[in-house]
Amino acid sequence: PLSFSAAELVRVAPGPLRPYLRLMRLHQPTGTWLLYLPCTWSIGLAAEPGCLPDWHMLSLFGIGAVLMRGAGCTINDMWDRDYDKKVARTASRPLAAGDISTFQSFVFLGGQLSLALCVLLCLNYYSIILGAASLSLVITYPLMKRVTYWPQLILGLTFNWGALLGWSAVKGSCEWSVCLPTYLAGVMWTLVYDTIYAHQDKRDDIIIGVKSTALQFKEDTKQWLSGFSLAMLLSLCVAGMNCNQTFPYYSAVAAIGAHLAHQIYTLDIDKPEDCWKKFASNRNVGVLLFIGIVLGNL
Repeated sequence: PLSFSAAELVRVAPGPLRPYLRLMRLHQPTGTWLLYLPCTWSIGLAAEPGCLPDWHMLSLFGIGAVLMRGAGCTINDMWDRDYDKKVARTASRPLAAGDISTFQSFVFLGGQLSLALCVLLCLNYYSIILGAASLSLVITYPLMKRVTYWPQLILGLTFNWGALLGWSAVKGSCEWSVCLPTYLAGVMWTLVYDTIYAHQDKRDDIIIGVKSTALQFKEDTKQWLSGFSLAMLLSLCVAGMNCNQTFPYYSAVAAIGAHLAHQIYTLDIDKPEDCWKKFASNRNVGVLLFIGIVLGNL
C-alpha cells in the first residue's frame, strides 16, 4: 500500500532520479529533523510574548534544512566513497555503489547549494553573512573523522548553526545571552545522539581506520552521555531565564531530561539496531522542546 513517508516517496520516484534522492538521504529524514529543530527553537524563542513563531521563517528554514542536509550528505559521500565501500551499512550508497559518478554528484551539489543560497538571500544581511560563515564547517566536517576522535563535536557545531541563525533571521541580529546557551545545548545534544549513532559502525571504523567518540569513550560511553545531557539541560535553563520563558518551557526541559535519562539507561551500545532506535528517538526531544517554547511564549 502507498504511504506518504519519505522512504516511500524515494521508492516510487523515477529511476534516474532515485540515486540523487538517496544521495541527499531523502529516504532517511531523521537527520533533516535534527538539523531543522534547533532552527525552530531559536525562531520560537525570538517570538514576542503571547505570539506564535514566525511561520514564514519556519517554512524557509524547513526548505533550507532539506537542502543543506542533502548538500552535507553529498559532500560526506564524495569524501567517503572509498570508505563507504568497506562498510556493510554504507556500501549501497549511490557513490559507493557506482550508481552515479563523482562528477554527477558534484553538479548535484552545486544545484543544492544554489537553491540553499536562494533561501539564505531571503533573510536580512546579518543573517546572510552568519549563514555563509557555516559553509566552511559543512565542507570540512566529513574530514574530521580522519584526524580526531571528536568528529561528533564538529558535527554539533555544524548542525546547530540554526540556533544562531533563526534568532537573527527574526530579530536582525543575535542576542548572545540567549543564542549562545541555545547553541551550546544543541552541540551537547548532538554529542549525545551522534555518539549513539557512531556505535553502530565502531567495528568497521576500527578496521578502516576512522575515528569517533564511540571509539574514544568505549565502555564509558554512558557516563559521557550523561555529562553531555546535563550540560544540555543547564544550557536550556540559562537560555530560558535570559528570555523570560515560563512554566511550560521548563516542564518541557524536565521531560527532555527524563527522556534522555531513559535513553541512556536502556541503551545497548553493542546492538546496532538499538543504537539506531535510540538515535532516531531524538527527534522527539527536539519537537518536545519546540512545543515547550511555543506554549511558554503563549
